[in-house]
Amino acid sequence: MLSSRGAWGAVLAAAACVAGTASEGPPAPTLSPRPGVWISKEEIALLPMAGRAWEALKGAADEPLGPVRLREKDDRADVLVLARALVFARNGGDRYRQEVADACRAAMGSERGGDCLALGRNLPGYVIAADLVGLPPDLEGEFRAWLRRMLDEPLEGRTLRATHEDRPNNWGTHAGGSRAVVARYLGDAGEIARVAQVFKGWLGDRRTYAGFRFRESWWQTDPSAPVGINRKGAVREGHSIDGVLPDDQRRAGPFQWPPPKENYVYEALQGALLQAVVLSRAGYDVWEWEDRALLRAFRWLQEEAAYPAEGDDTWQSHLVNRAYGCKLPAPVPSRPGKNVGFTDWTHAPSP
Repeated sequence: MLSSRGAWGAVLAAAACVAGTASEGPPAPTLSPRPGVWISKEEIALLPMAGRAWEALKGAADEPLGPVRLREKDDRADVLVLARALVFARNGGDRYRQEVADACRAAMGSERGGDCLALGRNLPGYVIAADLVGLPPDLEGEFRAWLRRMLDEPLEGRTLRATHEDRPNNWGTHAGGSRAVVARYLGDAGEIARVAQVFKGWLGDRRTYAGFRFRESWWQTDPSAPVGINRKGAVREGHSIDGVLPDDQRRAGPFQWPPPKENYVYEALQGALLQAVVLSRAGYDVWEWEDRALLRAFRWLQEEAAYPAEGDDTWQSHLVNRAYGCKLPAPVPSRPGKNVGFTDWTHAPSP
C-alpha cells in the first residue's frame, strides 16, 4: 500500500455546498494521504454495531454468496464479499475472512468471457475486501499478480485502461473505478496519478486530459470541446445544463425540456464517486476539482431533472452528503450499487 496518514474528516471539513474554482495545470496530490483503498480499519472500528444500516450490512454479509462470476454484469457476489469484509473489519469472525479469501481466489479467471463493463463493475468489491481482511501470503502474491494483468487483459478487444481513457460514459467511469482501486491496492503511485489525470479531464479540465471519444453532442455545452460533466453556469435554450453528464444523458435522446430522467447518468456517477474516494484517500483534492463538478452533477439531477437517486443508486447520496455537507435524500438502509455500497454505514455524515 501507499504510505498514508491523516483523517477523512480533514478533507470533509474543507468542503461546503458552494462552488469552488477550477485548478490550473496537471493534478497533483495536495492533501495528506490516508490508509485504506476505500476506508481504513481504524475508521471502521469507530462505526456503530447497531441501527438499520448495520443490520442491513450484517444481513448482506450473512447472505449466501453463490458463484463468483466477474464476467456477469449484474452479479451481486462482489458487494456481498465487500459486506463480509466490512463486518469482519468491525467485529472479527474467521468465517467472514475465510469467505473473502475464498471469493478472491475464485474471482481470478472468472472475468473471461465477459467485457470491461462487467469487470469494471464487479472487481472493486473484491479488491477493497482483500484490503480490509488481509489475504494469506500465498494468495496475496497470486492476487496481486492477477490484478496487474487485469489492467491490460483484453475483454472483447478492450482493456480496463483503454476503456477508462476513451469512454466518457458509464463504461469509462466503472473502468476508472476498478483501475483506481487496483492501483491503490498495489501501491502504484504512477498508475494512480494517471487515473487522476484522466478523471480530472473527464470532470471538465480538457487541458489535463482530452482523449475521450464522445458520441452525440446533444447535451454538451460546447460540442467542439466536449466534456464528461458540463461546466459551471452552462445554459441551453434558457435552461441550466450545469452539471449534466452529456455522454450518458444523450441516451435519452436529443435535448428537450423538462429533461428526461436518464438512469445511465446515475450509473456513470457510481464509477465516478468510487474514483473520487480512492483518489482523495491518495491525497488528491478531487471534491474541489472543476468547480466541484461532482456536487454540481447531483444538484442538476435534484433541482433541474427532479430525479433523486433510487434503488441501487441511493448509496451515492450518503457519500455526496458526507463530502459536501449537503442534505440530498439518503434513505437508510440504502441499497448497494453495481460496484460498492453500504455507505449509509461507512460514509454517512456525522449526526
